[in-house]
Amino acid sequence: MSLLLAWPSHKVVDMPALSPTMTQGNIGTWQKKVGDSIAPGDVLVEIETDKALMDFECQDEGYIAKILVESGTKDVSIGSVGISFGVVQMFLGVATTTLHPIVVFVDEQSDVAAFADFTVNDAGVGAAPAAPAAAKEEPKAEDPKAQPSEKKPEANQAASAPATASSDRVKASPVAKKVANERGISLDQITATGPGGRILKSDVESFTPSAAKPQPVAAAAGSKPAAAPAVGAYTDIPLSNMRKTIASRLSESNQIIPHYYLTVEVEMDKILKLREVLNKSSNDKYKLSVNDFVIKASALALKQVPEANSAWQGEFIRQYNNADVCVAVTTPAGLITPIVGAAEQKGLATISNQVKNLATRARDGKLLPHEYQGYVIR
Repeated sequence: MSLLLAWPSHKVVDMPALSPTMTQGNIGTWQKKVGDSIAPGDVLVEIETDKALMDFECQDEGYIAKILVESGTKDVSIGSVGISFGVVQMFLGVATTTLHPIVVFVDEQSDVAAFADFTVNDAGVGAAPAAPAAAKEEPKAEDPKAQPSEKKPEANQAASAPATASSDRVKASPVAKKVANERGISLDQITATGPGGRILKSDVESFTPSAAKPQPVAAAAGSKPAAAPAVGAYTDIPLSNMRKTIASRLSESNQIIPHYYLTVEVEMDKILKLREVLNKSSNDKYKLSVNDFVIKASALALKQVPEANSAWQGEFIRQYNNADVCVAVTTPAGLITPIVGAAEQKGLATISNQVKNLATRARDGKLLPHEYQGYVIR
Protein backbone atom coordinates (compact mmCIF):
# COMPACT_ATOMS: atom_id res chain seq x y z
CA MET A 1 0.00 0.00 0.00
CA SER A 2 2.76 2.44 0.88
CA LEU A 3 4.39 1.78 -2.49
CA LEU A 4 1.29 2.88 -4.40
CA LEU A 5 1.02 6.08 -2.39
CA ALA A 6 4.72 6.98 -2.60
CA TRP A 7 4.48 9.32 -5.59
CA PRO A 8 2.98 12.82 -5.58
CA SER A 9 0.00 13.41 -7.86
CA HIS A 10 1.17 13.24 -11.47
CA LYS A 11 0.15 12.50 -15.05
CA VAL A 12 1.67 9.88 -17.32
CA VAL A 13 1.54 10.58 -21.06
CA ASP A 14 1.64 7.59 -23.37
CA MET A 15 2.96 7.16 -26.88
CA PRO A 16 0.43 9.02 -29.07
CA ALA A 17 -1.05 8.00 -32.41
CA LEU A 18 -0.14 10.89 -34.70
CA SER A 19 -1.74 9.39 -37.81
CA PRO A 20 -4.75 7.12 -38.37
CA THR A 21 -2.53 4.27 -39.58
CA MET A 22 0.18 4.55 -36.94
CA THR A 23 0.65 1.57 -34.63
CA GLN A 24 4.15 2.34 -33.39
CA GLY A 25 6.78 5.03 -33.75
CA ASN A 26 10.36 6.03 -33.10
CA ILE A 27 11.30 8.63 -30.48
CA GLY A 28 13.31 11.51 -31.92
CA THR A 29 14.80 14.47 -30.08
CA TRP A 30 13.21 15.64 -26.84
CA GLN A 31 12.64 19.41 -26.93
CA LYS A 32 12.16 19.63 -23.15
CA LYS A 33 14.21 18.25 -20.27
CA VAL A 34 13.40 17.22 -16.71
CA GLY A 35 12.40 20.24 -14.62
CA ASP A 36 11.30 22.39 -17.58
CA SER A 37 7.91 24.05 -17.41
CA ILE A 38 5.36 23.15 -20.07
CA ALA A 39 2.27 24.81 -21.50
CA PRO A 40 -0.33 23.82 -24.11
CA GLY A 41 1.19 24.04 -27.59
CA ASP A 42 4.78 23.45 -26.49
CA VAL A 43 6.62 20.86 -28.59
CA LEU A 44 7.66 17.98 -26.33
CA VAL A 45 9.40 15.58 -28.69
CA GLU A 46 9.82 14.64 -32.34
CA ILE A 47 8.19 11.31 -33.22
CA GLU A 48 8.76 9.37 -36.43
CA THR A 49 5.44 7.90 -37.57
CA ASP A 50 4.84 5.50 -40.44
CA LYS A 51 4.78 8.50 -42.79
CA ALA A 52 6.79 11.44 -41.45
CA LEU A 53 8.75 13.00 -38.60
CA MET A 54 6.21 14.98 -36.57
CA ASP A 55 6.21 17.27 -33.53
CA PHE A 56 4.20 16.04 -30.53
CA GLU A 57 2.74 19.04 -28.73
CA CYS A 58 1.86 19.28 -25.05
CA GLN A 59 -1.80 19.66 -24.01
CA ASP A 60 -1.20 20.39 -20.31
CA GLU A 61 0.44 22.86 -17.95
CA GLY A 62 3.01 21.79 -15.40
CA TYR A 63 6.58 20.50 -15.26
CA ILE A 64 8.52 17.59 -16.76
CA ALA A 65 9.14 15.18 -13.89
CA LYS A 66 10.56 12.18 -15.76
CA ILE A 67 11.34 11.17 -19.35
CA LEU A 68 10.66 7.44 -19.58
CA VAL A 69 11.71 6.76 -23.19
CA GLU A 70 15.02 8.18 -24.38
CA SER A 71 15.74 9.78 -27.76
CA GLY A 72 16.51 7.21 -30.43
CA THR A 73 14.23 4.50 -29.04
CA LYS A 74 12.57 2.62 -31.90
CA ASP A 75 9.27 0.77 -32.41
CA VAL A 76 7.42 2.14 -29.37
CA SER A 77 3.78 0.99 -29.53
CA ILE A 78 1.09 3.62 -29.22
CA GLY A 79 -1.23 4.08 -26.21
CA SER A 80 -3.87 6.55 -25.06
CA VAL A 81 -2.72 10.09 -24.32
CA GLY A 82 -3.18 11.72 -20.93
CA ILE A 83 -3.93 8.95 -18.47
CA SER A 84 -3.93 10.43 -14.97
CA PHE A 85 -2.34 8.66 -12.02
CA GLY A 86 -3.10 10.62 -8.88
CA VAL A 87 -3.19 9.09 -5.42
CA VAL A 88 -6.82 7.96 -5.77
CA GLN A 89 -6.32 6.41 -9.21
CA MET A 90 -3.27 4.47 -8.08
CA PHE A 91 -5.06 3.24 -4.97
CA LEU A 92 -8.05 2.04 -6.99
CA GLY A 93 -5.85 0.31 -9.56
CA VAL A 94 -7.25 2.18 -12.57
CA ALA A 95 -4.02 1.74 -14.53
CA THR A 96 -4.13 -0.62 -17.50
CA THR A 97 -1.39 -2.96 -18.66
CA THR A 98 -1.51 -2.07 -22.37
CA LEU A 99 -0.20 1.51 -22.49
CA HIS A 100 3.31 2.69 -23.26
CA PRO A 101 4.25 5.74 -21.15
CA ILE A 102 6.91 8.12 -22.44
CA VAL A 103 6.89 11.08 -20.02
CA VAL A 104 5.56 12.15 -16.60
CA PHE A 105 4.13 15.59 -15.71
CA VAL A 106 3.55 17.16 -12.28
CA ASP A 107 1.69 20.30 -11.30
CA GLU A 108 4.24 21.58 -8.79
CA GLN A 109 7.92 22.10 -9.56
CA SER A 110 8.78 21.03 -6.02
CA ASP A 111 7.49 17.51 -6.85
CA VAL A 112 9.97 16.95 -9.71
CA ALA A 113 12.78 15.64 -7.47
CA ALA A 114 10.53 12.90 -6.09
CA PHE A 115 10.47 11.21 -9.53
CA ALA A 116 14.23 10.79 -9.95
CA ASP A 117 13.93 7.01 -9.61
CA PHE A 118 10.51 6.68 -11.27
CA THR A 119 10.37 3.89 -13.88
CA VAL A 120 7.92 2.53 -16.41
CA ASN A 121 6.83 -0.11 -13.92
CA ASP A 122 6.07 2.61 -11.36
CA ALA A 123 3.56 4.03 -13.84
CA GLY A 124 1.47 0.94 -13.15
CA VAL A 125 1.20 -0.06 -16.78
CA GLY A 126 3.93 -2.63 -17.22
CA ALA A 127 4.94 -1.15 -20.52
CA ALA A 128 8.51 -2.35 -20.56
CA PRO A 129 9.17 -4.52 -23.61
CA ALA A 130 8.61 -8.15 -22.80
CA ALA A 131 11.66 -10.37 -22.68
CA PRO A 132 11.83 -12.94 -25.47
CA ALA A 133 9.94 -16.06 -24.53
CA ALA A 134 12.12 -18.94 -23.43
CA ALA A 135 12.67 -21.45 -26.15
CA LYS A 136 10.32 -24.36 -25.94
CA GLU A 137 11.87 -27.53 -24.65
CA GLU A 138 12.79 -29.91 -27.41
CA PRO A 139 10.67 -33.06 -27.29
CA LYS A 140 12.71 -36.01 -26.15
CA ALA A 141 13.70 -38.40 -28.86
CA GLU A 142 11.50 -41.42 -28.83
CA ASP A 143 12.98 -44.84 -28.37
CA PRO A 144 13.63 -46.11 -31.88
CA LYS A 145 12.58 -49.57 -30.74
CA ALA A 146 9.12 -48.30 -29.81
CA GLN A 147 8.29 -47.21 -33.37
CA PRO A 148 8.28 -49.45 -36.43
CA SER A 149 10.99 -48.39 -38.82
CA GLU A 150 9.72 -46.71 -41.96
CA LYS A 151 10.67 -48.13 -45.29
CA LYS A 152 13.24 -45.92 -46.98
CA PRO A 153 12.32 -44.76 -50.50
CA GLU A 154 14.14 -46.47 -53.32
CA ALA A 155 16.96 -44.51 -54.88
CA ASN A 156 15.36 -44.44 -58.31
CA GLN A 157 12.12 -43.07 -56.85
CA ALA A 158 13.95 -40.23 -55.10
CA ALA A 159 15.84 -39.38 -58.25
CA SER A 160 12.73 -39.20 -60.42
CA ALA A 161 10.73 -36.94 -58.10
CA PRO A 162 12.63 -33.69 -58.74
CA ALA A 163 12.29 -34.06 -62.52
CA THR A 164 8.52 -34.39 -62.30
CA ALA A 165 8.23 -31.44 -59.93
CA SER A 166 10.40 -29.36 -62.24
CA SER A 167 8.19 -30.08 -65.24
CA ASP A 168 5.09 -29.18 -63.26
CA ARG A 169 6.53 -25.78 -62.43
CA VAL A 170 7.25 -24.80 -66.06
CA LYS A 171 4.77 -22.23 -67.39
CA ALA A 172 3.37 -23.20 -70.80
CA SER A 173 0.18 -22.74 -72.77
CA PRO A 174 -2.16 -25.76 -72.97
CA VAL A 175 -1.49 -26.11 -76.72
CA ALA A 176 2.27 -25.99 -76.13
CA LYS A 177 1.99 -28.73 -73.50
CA LYS A 178 -0.06 -30.89 -75.87
CA VAL A 179 2.37 -30.52 -78.77
CA ALA A 180 5.38 -31.14 -76.51
CA ASN A 181 3.74 -34.30 -75.12
CA GLU A 182 2.97 -35.58 -78.64
CA ARG A 183 6.57 -35.05 -79.73
CA GLY A 184 8.07 -36.42 -76.52
CA ILE A 185 9.86 -33.17 -75.68
CA SER A 186 10.47 -32.16 -72.06
CA LEU A 187 9.27 -28.62 -71.34
CA ASP A 188 12.39 -28.08 -69.23
CA GLN A 189 14.49 -28.11 -72.41
CA ILE A 190 12.53 -25.42 -74.27
CA THR A 191 13.44 -21.74 -74.19
CA ALA A 192 10.30 -19.66 -73.53
CA THR A 193 9.56 -16.51 -75.54
CA GLY A 194 6.07 -15.78 -74.23
CA PRO A 195 5.08 -13.12 -71.65
CA GLY A 196 6.28 -13.86 -68.12
CA GLY A 197 8.50 -16.73 -69.27
CA ARG A 198 5.58 -18.72 -70.74
CA ILE A 199 6.27 -21.42 -73.35
CA LEU A 200 4.20 -20.98 -76.52
CA LYS A 201 3.26 -23.45 -79.24
CA SER A 202 5.76 -21.80 -81.58
CA ASP A 203 8.54 -22.41 -79.04
CA VAL A 204 7.80 -26.15 -79.10
CA GLU A 205 7.54 -26.33 -82.90
CA SER A 206 10.86 -24.52 -83.37
CA PHE A 207 12.66 -26.63 -80.77
CA THR A 208 15.69 -28.66 -81.83
CA PRO A 209 17.84 -30.81 -79.52
CA SER A 210 20.81 -28.52 -80.16
CA ALA A 211 18.77 -25.57 -78.85
CA ALA A 212 18.00 -27.22 -75.53
CA LYS A 213 18.63 -25.10 -72.46
CA PRO A 214 21.82 -26.11 -70.63
CA GLN A 215 20.99 -28.10 -67.52
CA PRO A 216 22.77 -27.39 -64.26
CA VAL A 217 25.50 -29.92 -63.55
CA ALA A 218 25.23 -31.60 -60.18
CA ALA A 219 28.18 -31.05 -57.87
CA ALA A 220 30.61 -33.94 -57.90
CA ALA A 221 30.52 -36.14 -54.84
CA GLY A 222 33.05 -35.06 -52.28
CA SER A 223 33.52 -31.59 -53.85
CA LYS A 224 34.29 -28.80 -51.45
CA PRO A 225 31.37 -26.55 -50.37
CA ALA A 226 31.34 -22.96 -51.60
CA ALA A 227 33.30 -20.58 -49.44
CA ALA A 228 31.28 -18.44 -47.02
CA PRO A 229 30.92 -14.74 -47.97
CA ALA A 230 33.84 -12.68 -46.78
CA VAL A 231 33.32 -10.54 -43.70
CA GLY A 232 32.17 -7.09 -44.77
CA ALA A 233 30.73 -8.36 -48.08
CA TYR A 234 27.39 -6.67 -47.38
CA THR A 235 25.79 -3.94 -45.27
CA ASP A 236 22.46 -4.24 -43.42
CA ILE A 237 20.55 -0.96 -43.60
CA PRO A 238 17.88 -0.46 -40.88
CA LEU A 239 14.36 0.20 -42.15
CA SER A 240 12.57 3.43 -41.35
CA ASN A 241 8.92 3.19 -40.29
CA MET A 242 7.97 4.66 -43.67
CA ARG A 243 9.77 1.94 -45.61
CA LYS A 244 8.15 -0.76 -43.44
CA THR A 245 4.72 0.72 -44.17
CA ILE A 246 5.42 1.01 -47.91
CA ALA A 247 6.45 -2.66 -48.10
CA SER A 248 3.41 -3.78 -46.09
CA ARG A 249 0.89 -1.69 -48.08
CA LEU A 250 2.27 -2.67 -51.49
CA SER A 251 2.15 -6.36 -50.56
CA GLU A 252 -1.38 -5.99 -49.19
CA SER A 253 -2.71 -4.05 -52.20
CA ASN A 254 -1.21 -6.56 -54.59
CA GLN A 255 -3.13 -9.34 -52.83
CA ILE A 256 -6.57 -7.75 -52.36
CA ILE A 257 -6.95 -5.28 -55.25
CA PRO A 258 -7.56 -6.52 -58.82
CA HIS A 259 -4.79 -5.27 -61.11
CA TYR A 260 -4.63 -4.70 -64.85
CA TYR A 261 -2.22 -2.59 -66.86
CA LEU A 262 -2.71 -0.28 -69.83
CA THR A 263 -0.08 1.33 -72.02
CA VAL A 264 -1.22 4.29 -74.10
CA GLU A 265 0.87 6.51 -76.33
CA VAL A 266 0.06 10.21 -76.01
CA GLU A 267 1.12 12.95 -78.42
CA MET A 268 2.65 15.65 -76.20
CA ASP A 269 3.99 18.03 -78.87
CA LYS A 270 1.36 20.71 -78.29
CA ILE A 271 1.69 20.43 -74.51
CA LEU A 272 5.46 20.86 -74.73
CA LYS A 273 5.09 23.95 -76.92
CA LEU A 274 2.48 25.44 -74.56
CA ARG A 275 4.72 24.71 -71.57
CA GLU A 276 7.61 26.51 -73.24
CA VAL A 277 5.47 29.57 -74.02
CA LEU A 278 4.01 29.77 -70.50
CA ASN A 279 7.38 29.38 -68.79
CA LYS A 280 8.91 32.16 -70.92
CA SER A 281 6.08 34.52 -69.95
CA SER A 282 6.09 33.65 -66.22
CA ASN A 283 8.69 36.24 -65.15
CA ASP A 284 10.15 33.52 -62.88
CA LYS A 285 6.93 33.33 -60.83
CA TYR A 286 6.60 29.66 -61.71
CA LYS A 287 8.22 26.96 -63.81
CA LEU A 288 5.77 24.41 -65.14
CA SER A 289 6.74 20.77 -65.52
CA VAL A 290 5.10 18.16 -67.71
CA ASN A 291 3.89 16.53 -64.49
CA ASP A 292 1.87 19.67 -63.66
CA PHE A 293 -0.10 19.24 -66.89
CA VAL A 294 -0.67 15.55 -66.11
CA ILE A 295 -2.04 16.44 -62.64
CA LYS A 296 -4.44 18.99 -64.10
CA ALA A 297 -5.56 16.63 -66.88
CA SER A 298 -6.12 13.79 -64.40
CA ALA A 299 -8.25 16.04 -62.20
CA LEU A 300 -10.41 17.15 -65.13
CA ALA A 301 -10.81 13.52 -66.22
CA LEU A 302 -12.06 12.60 -62.74
CA LYS A 303 -14.71 15.32 -62.95
CA GLN A 304 -15.81 14.07 -66.37
CA VAL A 305 -16.00 10.47 -65.12
CA PRO A 306 -17.07 10.81 -61.45
CA GLU A 307 -17.40 7.03 -61.07
CA ALA A 308 -13.61 6.84 -61.29
CA ASN A 309 -13.31 9.35 -58.46
CA SER A 310 -14.44 6.83 -55.85
CA ALA A 311 -13.12 4.29 -53.39
CA TRP A 312 -14.40 0.94 -52.11
CA GLN A 313 -15.27 1.11 -48.40
CA GLY A 314 -16.39 -2.47 -47.78
CA GLU A 315 -20.09 -1.76 -47.20
CA PHE A 316 -20.43 1.15 -49.64
CA ILE A 317 -18.67 3.09 -52.38
CA ARG A 318 -17.49 6.58 -51.45
CA GLN A 319 -17.60 9.03 -54.37
CA TYR A 320 -15.53 12.17 -53.86
CA ASN A 321 -16.66 15.63 -54.87
CA ASN A 322 -13.17 17.01 -55.46
CA ALA A 323 -10.39 15.57 -57.57
CA ASP A 324 -7.49 14.99 -55.18
CA VAL A 325 -4.42 13.86 -57.11
CA CYS A 326 -1.24 12.74 -55.40
CA VAL A 327 2.31 12.83 -56.69
CA ALA A 328 5.19 10.52 -55.82
CA VAL A 329 8.11 12.11 -53.97
CA THR A 330 11.30 10.22 -53.20
CA THR A 331 12.70 11.00 -49.75
CA PRO A 332 15.69 9.63 -47.83
CA ALA A 333 13.24 7.58 -45.73
CA GLY A 334 11.27 6.19 -48.69
CA LEU A 335 8.55 7.07 -51.18
CA ILE A 336 5.65 9.29 -50.06
CA THR A 337 2.68 10.61 -52.02
CA PRO A 338 1.55 14.13 -51.01
CA ILE A 339 -1.81 15.32 -52.31
CA VAL A 340 -2.75 18.23 -54.55
CA GLY A 341 -6.29 18.75 -53.23
CA ALA A 342 -9.14 19.89 -55.51
CA ALA A 343 -6.73 20.05 -58.45
CA GLU A 344 -9.61 20.59 -60.87
CA GLN A 345 -10.16 24.04 -59.35
CA LYS A 346 -6.52 25.16 -59.56
CA GLY A 347 -4.48 26.69 -62.34
CA LEU A 348 -1.24 25.24 -63.61
CA ALA A 349 0.89 27.83 -61.80
CA THR A 350 -0.82 27.10 -58.47
CA ILE A 351 -0.42 23.34 -58.96
CA SER A 352 3.26 23.75 -59.86
CA ASN A 353 4.07 25.86 -56.80
CA GLN A 354 2.08 23.58 -54.49
CA VAL A 355 3.86 20.46 -55.74
CA LYS A 356 7.26 22.06 -55.14
CA ASN A 357 6.22 23.10 -51.61
CA LEU A 358 4.85 19.63 -50.80
CA ALA A 359 7.96 17.92 -52.18
CA THR A 360 10.29 20.10 -50.11
CA ARG A 361 8.38 19.45 -46.88
CA ALA A 362 8.08 15.74 -47.70
CA ARG A 363 11.87 15.44 -47.95
CA ASP A 364 12.18 17.29 -44.64
CA GLY A 365 9.62 14.94 -43.04
CA LYS A 366 7.28 17.83 -42.21
CA LEU A 367 4.07 16.82 -43.99
CA LEU A 368 0.86 16.70 -41.97
CA PRO A 369 -1.32 13.55 -42.15
CA HIS A 370 -4.07 15.21 -44.24
CA GLU A 371 -1.45 16.16 -46.84
CA TYR A 372 -0.68 12.55 -47.78
CA GLN A 373 -3.81 10.55 -46.83
CA GLY A 374 -7.15 10.26 -48.60
CA TYR A 375 -6.30 10.54 -52.29
CA VAL A 376 -8.07 8.56 -55.03
CA ILE A 377 -5.65 8.75 -57.96
CA ARG A 378 -1.89 8.68 -58.08
